[in-house]
Amino acid sequence: MKSYIAILLFLLGGLTSFAQPLNRATYAMMIEEAENQMEKQDYYRALEWYEKAYDESKDRSLYVIMADLSYMLRDYRKSERWYGRALKKNKRNKTPPEEKRFEYARSLKMNGKYDEAIVEFDRFIAKTKDPVKKELAELEKVGCEYARVAKEDEQVTLTHAGKKINTKISEYSPYLTNDNQEMYYSSLNSDDVIELEEGDQESYAKIFKSTRSDKGWSEGEALGEEINRPGFYNTNVRLSPDEKRMFFNRSMTTGSVLTESKIYMSERSGGTWSPPNELANVNGDFIAKSPCVGELFGKEVLFFASDMDGGEGGYDLYYATYKGNGQYGDPVNLGPQLNTVGNEDTPFYRDGVLYFSSDAHPGIGGFDVFRSDWNGTRWSKPQNMGRPFNSSVDDLYFMLDKEGYHGALASNRIAEGARSLHGRTCCNDIYNVSLKKIVADLVALTYDSDTQEPLNNVTLEIFEISDKDSKLVGSKTNGSGNNFEFPLELDKAYMIVGSADNYEADTATFNTVSLFDSKTYNEKLDLKPGKIVEVLRREEPFVLENILYDFNDDKIKPEAESDLEFIYGLMTKYPEMVIELSSHTDARGGDDFNRNLSQRRAESARRWLMRKGIPRARIQAKGYGESQPQTVNEKIHAKFPFLPVGQVLTEEYINPLKADEKQFEDAHQVNRRTEFKIISGPRSIVIEEEKLIQIGNRKVDGSEQKPTPKKQNKKKSKGRRGGGDSIQQVPNIKMQGDPVKIDKLSSLYGKKDLTGLPIMQFDERVFDMGEIKKGEVREHTFHYTNVGDVDLEIDLVQVCECTEREYAPSVVKPGGRGWIKVKFDSGKATDDQDSSDVDVYLKNIDPEIDAPIFERVRFVFKVVE
Repeated sequence: MKSYIAILLFLLGGLTSFAQPLNRATYAMMIEEAENQMEKQDYYRALEWYEKAYDESKDRSLYVIMADLSYMLRDYRKSERWYGRALKKNKRNKTPPEEKRFEYARSLKMNGKYDEAIVEFDRFIAKTKDPVKKELAELEKVGCEYARVAKEDEQVTLTHAGKKINTKISEYSPYLTNDNQEMYYSSLNSDDVIELEEGDQESYAKIFKSTRSDKGWSEGEALGEEINRPGFYNTNVRLSPDEKRMFFNRSMTTGSVLTESKIYMSERSGGTWSPPNELANVNGDFIAKSPCVGELFGKEVLFFASDMDGGEGGYDLYYATYKGNGQYGDPVNLGPQLNTVGNEDTPFYRDGVLYFSSDAHPGIGGFDVFRSDWNGTRWSKPQNMGRPFNSSVDDLYFMLDKEGYHGALASNRIAEGARSLHGRTCCNDIYNVSLKKIVADLVALTYDSDTQEPLNNVTLEIFEISDKDSKLVGSKTNGSGNNFEFPLELDKAYMIVGSADNYEADTATFNTVSLFDSKTYNEKLDLKPGKIVEVLRREEPFVLENILYDFNDDKIKPEAESDLEFIYGLMTKYPEMVIELSSHTDARGGDDFNRNLSQRRAESARRWLMRKGIPRARIQAKGYGESQPQTVNEKIHAKFPFLPVGQVLTEEYINPLKADEKQFEDAHQVNRRTEFKIISGPRSIVIEEEKLIQIGNRKVDGSEQKPTPKKQNKKKSKGRRGGGDSIQQVPNIKMQGDPVKIDKLSSLYGKKDLTGLPIMQFDERVFDMGEIKKGEVREHTFHYTNVGDVDLEIDLVQVCECTEREYAPSVVKPGGRGWIKVKFDSGKATDDQDSSDVDVYLKNIDPEIDAPIFERVRFVFKVVE
């Protein structure tokens, strides 16, 4: 018994099969044979029989089935012709199959007939009752409009990878090694029809390796049976960044339908790949394919595509966090920003960017390549890569090598050298991708601003800057000259800072965005002779003398804000700087009490800075209690002469001072302090003497102030502005028989195990304020319940400049209720703004990703004049 391999389309690549020359048969016999092949899901042979039957009978009832099969097999010229005939209304065809107009419009699009496709999509939208297809048609129209104006990127070149690796049957999943000298890919490696005999274990897709030479890619060599298991389609190969692990699929089909696909991993020892293991917790009773190693929240993850339940559409993109020893966490859906009602597939991650293909995001063709950037907490809106990455048909498996200037993709486009067994677009070939190498560098010169003489002994620091943060990427000190040279990265914004002893620093900013050719940036820094300064060096603590607290309290007092403003100014000026903000108590009181009190005080100071816009990650809050008594320095000795320089103010040293009550209290006061120190970023910071005087000028009264007694309010609190400690208690909510539903605007979305986590279940996540006159102020309160099994602790609530917010309480017990109130000023909204997000950061940490839990609510509006 024989069976023929049918096409596997994007799942495994294109593969065709045809029968031997047909004997003369009647129309009925032809239809019967076509239907037999349809039952076997051998769609190529079925189409061949239907076409023969049509040639014999000119039976117009066959238009739709021939169009559907041609469309499925990616022969868009034929599908356009057959759909066009089926939808043409005339005396013989009074009721055209309008439900097929979507596929007709898409066939026109695949053939590059964008204007005609838009007309047909409009006709389909006007009549369809299918909401999903209507949404897809709207997206396809946007893609057609984009395709009409999309320009060819002249910095990118695509070339056919050659006949030695590209056969007339599809190739797919190219992967270049770090040195760009080897390529792994998958193929059936045949130019002819393949017939599977019963028991045939060899005629399946395998993973090959090709090497590059001056003449191009060599003929691929199949990997051993430890990877290419007989009887399975071995496909979708990717290596880990260190190239020590290989990830790939083993798949099975029924006819042309992918029925099983699981992800496997093999490890390399020397030059040999080990027998692979199926990845537990990633695979299941669903299709899992197209694996790719990446990084999220500072941890390794595995991206992949799957049709598991709960997704946005057909195939969605997911990630699973690597836990070590071959173990992965639960798959997490990447959410509606990336996933659509259509299909997303073939992810590839490189340096904070996820590349993938989609057939529903607005595109030039069928599957287009997109990119989305990760900013540390969320993905950006996917951006179409444009031409030549994308064509009017399908483009998948895009990847770049380690350097980022060479890559590959698989496409069924019509191009020079393209090979296809049937029609022009049935089968994928591999294409080389080359990006023009553009080099940018900096030459900076430093001068005395008064004399314009070259200034030596300058330290020059260079930072990458962004809207939210910056980082130091280089620092040099030139003792014998005034010139500095630095290499630069593309598409970055930079700031350089020149500093020298007894000079005021000078800065310059520039960017390397959208360069089309190599460029040297020449910058001149003029340093002005300055005033007496002090240098704060990394890891040296600096005491903030104005930060005082009431007795047994952690609230920031108004007089402390000058010191915190000082820190805020430094962190704004040095956006790459990370600090430790520490609090210390005297030795009076229990160890645990003092440690907890000091931690709360340090956290309070950190929250003050976060409300000013400093990211949490740049401030490490530490409460040391009484564990680090102060060591007397020259400055302390000058203020308290009875304390000798170098003396550690331990309890044993201070207790004998009780004879002089003032000295005793002053010594304790020196230990009660808040400090900050630079732990990363600039090696030193120059502070003018006047600023040091300002932040050091406060009275010392020898004791912490006790709070003024307040009258007790016996009424139940309804919450305090800014998130006080009041909790509105409600009966615990039982979730038995009613599973918790996690909204997509929560970082917990997609998690299966919610044990030990707080869950903010909002009464509503999105609120429509309706039309608002420009300048009008509206308010709304979002109410929520903690349906988790632990206390929920709010750390920060962020809103845009057009919105004020209040919230209470800051701690909500399981079953408790809380609220977030927003006050929106439409006069401050931007012209194109129609929504605003309220971002809630919890103190609670998601242990799977080791990051704070994040929640979001949103209000929408329409501002009218």
